[in-house]
Amino acid sequence: MIRFLLKIGIFLVVGILIYNYFWGDNSEKAQSKAVFGEMRDVVVSVSGLLKTEKQKYNAGKYDQALDKLGDAYVVMRKQAAKLDKAMMDDLNGLEKRQKSLQKELDSIERAEGKSSTSSIEQTARKQDLKKEMEALLRDTDKLIRAAQEKQ
Repeated sequence: MIRFLLKIGIFLVVGILIYNYFWGDNSEKAQSKAVFGEMRDVVVSVSGLLKTEKQKYNAGKYDQALDKLGDAYVVMRKQAAKLDKAMMDDLNGLEKRQKSLQKELDSIERAEGKSSTSSIEQTARKQDLKKEMEALLRDTDKLIRAAQEKQ
């Protein structure tokens, strides 16, 4: 229901802007031109941001982070004798999250390989992946610090 109301609201605003742009008085035409100019600037800025993020993604930004996490987990597992059961459970959970994120990353790469354009859905998936990776890095850092304190 809310989505429907938002769509109608956006449709009405765009309709009013178009009406004012062609048939409004001078001040309404000027205001409509200014709004359309600002919208163009926003679209250009967003497209620049998306291109930059796509370049970083294609350069392996996320792959490197996940590989480093995997290496850290291997080192921690080698030191497992010094960790208690709760820390081992936390490490297992972090490894599962890392593998899940890797699968998601692989899925995104496969989807991008099939289509030459990046959709809004793919961009949203990448943003979600980035947030999840940041959370995983924070949790990993906490576990590493806790393991160092126990030594």
